[in-house]
Amino acid sequence: MAGTIQEIAERTGVSRGTVDRVLNHRGRVRPEVAVKVTQVAEELGYTTRSMRKAAAAGRVDFRKKIGVVTQLAGASFMLEIMRGIETARANMEKQGVHVILKESRGVDEAEQLRLIGELVEEGIDGLAIMPVDCEGVRERLNRLTVEEGIPVVTFNSDIVGAGRMSFVGLDNRKSGSTAAGLMGLMMRGVGRVLCITGNFSNSASSLRMDGFIGELKTSFPEMEIVGVQSSFDRTEEVEQIIVKTMTAFPDLGGILVVSGGQAGVVRAFEQMKPAHRPYVILYDCTPKNISYLQNDVVDFLIDQDGYHQGHRAISLLADKLCWNKEPETEYMYTDISIKTKYNL
Repeated sequence: MAGTIQEIAERTGVSRGTVDRVLNHRGRVRPEVAVKVTQVAEELGYTTRSMRKAAAAGRVDFRKKIGVVTQLAGASFMLEIMRGIETARANMEKQGVHVILKESRGVDEAEQLRLIGELVEEGIDGLAIMPVDCEGVRERLNRLTVEEGIPVVTFNSDIVGAGRMSFVGLDNRKSGSTAAGLMGLMMRGVGRVLCITGNFSNSASSLRMDGFIGELKTSFPEMEIVGVQSSFDRTEEVEQIIVKTMTAFPDLGGILVVSGGQAGVVRAFEQMKPAHRPYVILYDCTPKNISYLQNDVVDFLIDQDGYHQGHRAISLLADKLCWNKEPETEYMYTDISIKTKYNL
């Protein structure tokens, strides 16, 4: 027997009203609470009144296919995103919605276009994608939505000018501003900072960097950015960039890494053995990054709730395809969560 709102509330430790707001998309609820409620509801097989009415009226078609395209499949931050995707995938399969996953290890326009083409050939009805920010992908997504009637949800990274239905992920520019505030406070508004990004065609990294640089210039004008360099999400590149910069600027005060390859920070410090290491801010609460935080190799982690991103993108498409339910908002931002070794 399917669960009830009361049972979901008891299992999640929230009120019946909160459960109702989550399941019927009425008002704002903290993302972590929304994920917990949604998970329990799915485990119990709960359906909302509108879903039951649609089913009774014979308006439901669960014979749908949702395609998913990711980037940077080997990156550590993808672990939580993939956990969310796989959870949603298992839940959708129970309802007869088939989820087809296509993973890419890089950020490559040609490969992403090929994967989208393969999914279209397989007859997908909706697409969840971490898009490469380029004209080719933008044009292809517009054709999907306008000419082929396939709804698109972007997650983790977004793309301007594409006719997607919604974006699920971090407010990346605001998270970059948050990182600048943290760095400015640690360095007391004075000193040199190194910025490392991944691929410039990844909009998430670019927006984080824009937010960081803009806030640093506005709020901490006496701080100097000595470089904004691309590591292509490679550990070796991160290591080399830091070693070269610390050699050129022995007084380097801070390092921000907004993308993958974070292990390069540890390798660089092991090689340089600084008497006083620079302050370090990384993204994502991965197991390795947590160990770096606990061992005082880095100072802050900014987490983006990858599980929610992967899970929610697929759920939004299922709502649209099965129940003709539109997203509550265009931008579904996850929390900017700041972690230290004291609040893990």
